[in-house]
Amino acid sequence: MKLTPTEFDGLFILEPKVIEDERGYFMESYSQRTLQEIGLKIDFVQDNQSKSKKGVLRGLHFQNAPYSQTKLIRVLSGSVLDIVVDLRREKSTFARYFKLELTAENKKQLLVPKGFAHGFLVLSEYAEVFYKTDEFYNREADGGINFNDPSLGLTDIFLGENLTLSEKDKKLPLLAETNFNF
Repeated sequence: MKLTPTEFDGLFILEPKVIEDERGYFMESYSQRTLQEIGLKIDFVQDNQSKSKKGVLRGLHFQNAPYSQTKLIRVLSGSVLDIVVDLRREKSTFARYFKLELTAENKKQLLVPKGFAHGFLVLSEYAEVFYKTDEFYNREADGGINFNDPSLGLTDIFLGENLTLSEKDKKLPLLAETNFNF
């Protein structure tokens, strides 16, 4: 597996080695050993999966400490624009975003450390997103940021898109109004 660091501390792009033949393909999508080799000890405890139609925007969500989550995100079918925002105040990348197209074809994954808000926009007709977390979901620790916050600089990404958001996501506060403890 190829691990590519980003400019954000602890945020990695993972690209599994894919073995293809006339039957199809095989890949190792997760290896605790591979992550430990780069100094990451992560014990994943929960798997989540969603299916969404084109134009669905989920996020930007996070879990506050002590329930904050490291996530390993991949797409099983279709394609999404995956977006994370760094909420770690002590980092030089605070309030900056990172985006990456994740597709069933490119098989790229995003390893997102604790302290990030996460969301994605479905680009294909449908997409199935699968992700592992190292903490269980906790309703009281749930938080989010409005994707349309001008301070994030994400607005241009969504121009011209016919977006579908949940009622919850439509009401998320701006970053300056959000309570988070990273």
